[in-house]
Amino acid sequence: MHDHAPTGIRGAGHRRLLAISLTLTATVLAVQLVGGILSGSLALLADAAHMFADASALVIALIAAAVAARPADDRNTYGYRRAEVFGALINAIILIVLSVGIAIEGVQRLLEPAAADVDGPLMLVIAAVGLVANAVSLWLLSAAQRTSINVRGAYLEVMGDLLGSALVIIAAIVIATTGWLPADALASLVIAALIVPRALTLLREVFSVLGETVPHGTDVQQIRAHLLDADGVADVHDVHVWQLTRGAPVFTAHVVVSPEVLARGAGPLLAGLQSCLAEHFDVEHSTIQLEPAGHREHHAHE
Repeated sequence: MHDHAPTGIRGAGHRRLLAISLTLTATVLAVQLVGGILSGSLALLADAAHMFADASALVIALIAAAVAARPADDRNTYGYRRAEVFGALINAIILIVLSVGIAIEGVQRLLEPAAADVDGPLMLVIAAVGLVANAVSLWLLSAAQRTSINVRGAYLEVMGDLLGSALVIIAAIVIATTGWLPADALASLVIAALIVPRALTLLREVFSVLGETVPHGTDVQQIRAHLLDADGVADVHDVHVWQLTRGAPVFTAHVVVSPEVLARGAGPLLAGLQSCLAEHFDVEHSTIQLEPAGHREHHAHE
């Protein structure tokens, strides 16, 4: 028996938020790119490159969200929710490649600081625009990222953009007040350093989903104890918990029940067990095999 409780984690609302965030990101990208060229700021160009990667990631996220919304069929019986995981994997790879490029350019600028000519005031204005836009995008995605690994990838990247804009503002103030040009290259290196941990965090979550490990925060023993508390349940074994993507856990188990329960009918017991899983552990898809007492020992003997 299965419980297919609907979720909203891949709905049109999330795609709308991603589209709005993409529009903001693309706009700021264009402003930072032009501003970086005019001001000669490597940090602004690095932040623009980061924004470009984020824009690409948001496009991937939108495509993956649309694919994930497709219904299940006979070939893909769980639907297409894993598309979100693959989208997040691509995002993580983009972030890693981007961080390496920024780091190389930043070191070269530090080695040849005299070659740089940075307009601090213009750099400051452009960075402030980016800070405001990233703050708006972060707010838009804050709720949806808790239930979707794909939206979470976009959320983490926007958070990195916000920090990057703050660093560029600090560097611009230093350059405008002291004329110390290496502040621009140092800011770009810090931006690169901020990208790597976020990419690795996203990769770990992707590998956790693809490896079908127990979702973070889920206690299998606690789930087993809840099921054992139900009237008529004698044992629970062969418990498996994994997730199709963030916020979509799957549960299977064999539940041993007394003959009296089976004689009265299994429907009420199954409904109660699945309601317990949905209410206490947010399990949207559960498969429970009921077995009469003594069946497990017979199966083991065979």
